[in-house]
Amino acid sequence: MEIFMLMAVGITVSAALMINKKREPLHLSFATLCLAITFHKGGIFFDNFFQHHAWFLIEQLGLLAIPPLAINFSRDLFPDQTILTPRDIRTTALFSTGLAGLPFTPFGRWIYLESIFFFYAAAVLLLCYFSLIFYARRKAAGMEKKRLVYLIMACTAAIATYSVPPLFNLIIAGMLYFILIMITHPHLTELHDLMTRALVVLIVTLFTTVIFFLVIGFFGQGPAPPFTLVFMVSFLIIISVGPFQVILKRLLTRIYPEIKDVFASPFDLDEKLEREKALLLEQMAPVLAHEIRNPLGSIKGAAQVLRSEAESEEQRNLLDVITEEANRLNRVVSQFLDYARPYAPDLKPQPINAIIEKAVAVLEADSLSARISVELELQPHLPPVPVDQEQIHQVILNIAINAIEAMPDGGILTIRTSRIKSDTGDAVGISIRDTGGGIRREDLKQIFTPFFTTKERGVGLGLAVCQRIIRNHGGRIRVKSIPGQGTIFFIRFETVR
Repeated sequence: MEIFMLMAVGITVSAALMINKKREPLHLSFATLCLAITFHKGGIFFDNFFQHHAWFLIEQLGLLAIPPLAINFSRDLFPDQTILTPRDIRTTALFSTGLAGLPFTPFGRWIYLESIFFFYAAAVLLLCYFSLIFYARRKAAGMEKKRLVYLIMACTAAIATYSVPPLFNLIIAGMLYFILIMITHPHLTELHDLMTRALVVLIVTLFTTVIFFLVIGFFGQGPAPPFTLVFMVSFLIIISVGPFQVILKRLLTRIYPEIKDVFASPFDLDEKLEREKALLLEQMAPVLAHEIRNPLGSIKGAAQVLRSEAESEEQRNLLDVITEEANRLNRVVSQFLDYARPYAPDLKPQPINAIIEKAVAVLEADSLSARISVELELQPHLPPVPVDQEQIHQVILNIAINAIEAMPDGGILTIRTSRIKSDTGDAVGISIRDTGGGIRREDLKQIFTPFFTTKERGVGLGLAVCQRIIRNHGGRIRVKSIPGQGTIFFIRFETVR
């Protein structure tokens, strides 16, 4: 069964890469390598059932195709390496072609011919393995080196278990799927990112297996099939659904071009609708801002002219109200633009403590903080953080001003920084804490929702803008609050590596 499993995984991975619209040389080279593995293992599997010489020939031809394709994929995977050259690809291709003709000659009956094929393929694969180690040690750096180390570990496990064919085939199948994720999702730089995607597949596979056994238990007759058999079949179905849907969608759209979203789930359609709404908002925001600000500027200008000519104090007060409200509406428009337009942060390594100190200096100069005691607990010698200084300055100010407004009778605003160590690398944490009235539990879930506000004259965009800025920096923001005791915001940024 494990041979069929490896054959099916090989053809699924190959199909997934072949039908991808963004086919790159790396994808195509890995797809052809998986196809050769499929022919080799398929020949073994079907030869056990049908005992026909044709399947034996397919098995051997698939094995001979692996060496040149493995070298070609290795060169595409790490093009800067020096051990493997284009000449090696040509040499192994010619050698494999020559050996492929031997089974059709009198040498095909030679009892050692199959062993020669095996040792030839094994020698080339070991060469690729050692070139991978050499590249990882000498050339690779950073996240690329980590990913290659994981691949080396998988290859080592496969070599160590070769004498146990069932385990060897399962490890190779898992390794093919791991490489598929690695080359099609280069943005997943960490092992836990890759493992998370693999974990999702595992959970769905287990769920499908459990459902199958529940159906068999309630409605089936006779003994249930082995768990490993059902589990592997479920896994094959799960990883095959995506490529099969793409192929079927392309066939159906040729017949019925109007059914473009036939495979989209309601959740996908909701997300698509949200993206379209966001795009529409992004396009409309500048136009609306322009149409509002033009008459608003005229109103404010006229009010200022009239104020200079006003004869009574009451008239001047009324005109001041017009000017103040015009300024407030202008600020609302500015916040709306900040939320609607796309962010393109100018990321540069910055000392986070200096940004906080600059923001606090602005706060202390404002009359709002007259009754507030601002306490800074900044950890010294923090590593630099890749951020846009102006945008993070805006985030600190927005959250701090909200905290000050939550303490109308005075209180303590505490801003703390710290260094966070983890397996994935260092990070810098920022906490902003107030001693105000806190946030109600039902409101806490919506504080980052655009246009949600509990203030009489609030717009509800400040925290939504803060969340978007931090996410665009690859950071995280969360909040905890206890009614009557206060609120604390936690912000985390990854450091420069």
